[in-house]
Amino acid sequence: MAKFRKIGVLTSGGYAPVMNAAIRAITRKAIEEGVEVVGILGGYSGLIKGDMIPLTPRSVSNVITRGGTMLYSDRCPEFKTEEGIEKAIKTCRENQIDAIVAIGGDGTFRGATDLTRHGIPTIGIPGTIDNDITATDYTVGFDTAMNTVLSLIDDLRDTCESHSRCNVVEVMGRDCGSIALNSGIAAGAVAIAIPEVPFDAEAAIEKIKKVKADGKRGMIVVVSEGVKTEDGQPIGEFLTKKIEAETGIETRFARFAHIVRGGSPTLRDRLTSTLMGAVAVEQLLAGKSDLVICEIDGEIKPVEINFALIVDRMYKNKLKEGDLEGFSQEQYNEMKAICAKRKAEIDHLYDIARVVCK
Repeated sequence: MAKFRKIGVLTSGGYAPVMNAAIRAITRKAIEEGVEVVGILGGYSGLIKGDMIPLTPRSVSNVITRGGTMLYSDRCPEFKTEEGIEKAIKTCRENQIDAIVAIGGDGTFRGATDLTRHGIPTIGIPGTIDNDITATDYTVGFDTAMNTVLSLIDDLRDTCESHSRCNVVEVMGRDCGSIALNSGIAAGAVAIAIPEVPFDAEAAIEKIKKVKADGKRGMIVVVSEGVKTEDGQPIGEFLTKKIEAETGIETRFARFAHIVRGGSPTLRDRLTSTLMGAVAVEQLLAGKSDLVICEIDGEIKPVEINFALIVDRMYKNKLKEGDLEGFSQEQYNEMKAICAKRKAEIDHLYDIARVVCK
């Protein structure tokens, strides 16, 4: 078992509404093992500035019910520079921080790798509502975000039904359509647009005409923010105008935006975040670092951060020259299999949506 005096915890990037549960689990697990814990305020910016607070079992009491992050979050361009990294390392040395657990998305993991490279063992936990980290089946915050969207759509449907209206709803997700696809199916949307599958607006409009003729009054169309028009603009408002113009149905647009990040986390998110936090500490104490804690086929297990970053680029068609250097043929095949699995899951769910969304 590795000998640590103190570990730091930080949350970085776009926050997920269950980060507090991970902070709580990390704190209590580490202290149980005789390791002090400090919370770093404001992500990597706080690490550079030395802005931190001690964490104790009592200071994390009841935070599991709260959305947001008690440690706050930030995006830190300075940490992308060697000078910024050196300042962060200096903070760790001066405050006797032997290791870091970093909760966030892919940018957070790149930062974790930089810390490890400079001698501070670091473990990542995937905290992002988008579920867009390819190496893991699940990112904490995703379930809460979907349930928030579902509740908002259910409320919006009352107006649609009363006024015989269509509402186009845009939800967050960047280039990943998982929130839109899952919540759209659960909400009974008549059409769903996601970045991963070409969207046929004309077919959607014909479907809207048909269900209207069949007697349907209120209709919901869910679009992911990553779906664009031919000129690169978000499709939501364009589609709203197109539906009204071509169907004669009064159609309104709603952008849920950052409200999707808020709210008290669900059971699924609280439990998964807690398990990942505990496993992160276990991995550090076992002498491991430069890992991200993933959920794969229902199991919580570690994956090398660089592997996770590259398979993510592969899935999103963002590979750069040299990205695959250093990986074995077996690892390359594993990456391809992970990408194929993710695509098959999305395609299968979208095929189901075509059938049930009407």
